[in-house]
Amino acid sequence: MDGQARFPRQRSASRREQTDQQGPAHLPPHPPVRPQPHAQSAAPVHQPECALHRRLHATLDAADLPAVGAVRRRLRAALDRWGVPELADTAELLTSELVTNALVHTGKGAEFDAVLTAEQRLRVEVHDRTSRLPGRRPPSESATSGRGLLLVEALADDWGVQLRGDGKVTWFELSVL
Repeated sequence: MDGQARFPRQRSASRREQTDQQGPAHLPPHPPVRPQPHAQSAAPVHQPECALHRRLHATLDAADLPAVGAVRRRLRAALDRWGVPELADTAELLTSELVTNALVHTGKGAEFDAVLTAEQRLRVEVHDRTSRLPGRRPPSESATSGRGLLLVEALADDWGVQLRGDGKVTWFELSVL
């Protein structure tokens, strides 16, 4: 991972100009899909990637709620590439909740990271720039929000919040069944 992807404030003006022409720099395009040599088979061949290539990163700007959908789509595609598409529905839902919470409740941007470990455990982290801990609140029956952490608690194998000097990381983990 290069320093510019990890520290977006260091992007050069030429990178900004590329953004205007090619789309958001904080959501780089998927790596090209390389066809696997396979004798007379149309079905995709899933070969495990090394642990270094089973990572996904995105930087989201403050209030960029349309980027939440792009992160979900990239996560689903990565899970399919990594050979664990069965995690996609739950991972997408929980990712949406954490990323949306970070963007809406902090008023700042967020960093999204996902990694599939060698033990086939998906860990998703959302780093925001505030130290205010997320809180569960009982939503009313007619409320249109307030259920995000309840969903994370119910569906994730494990989850939590870690305070850091520059904010916090809210994370969840899912295991392949």
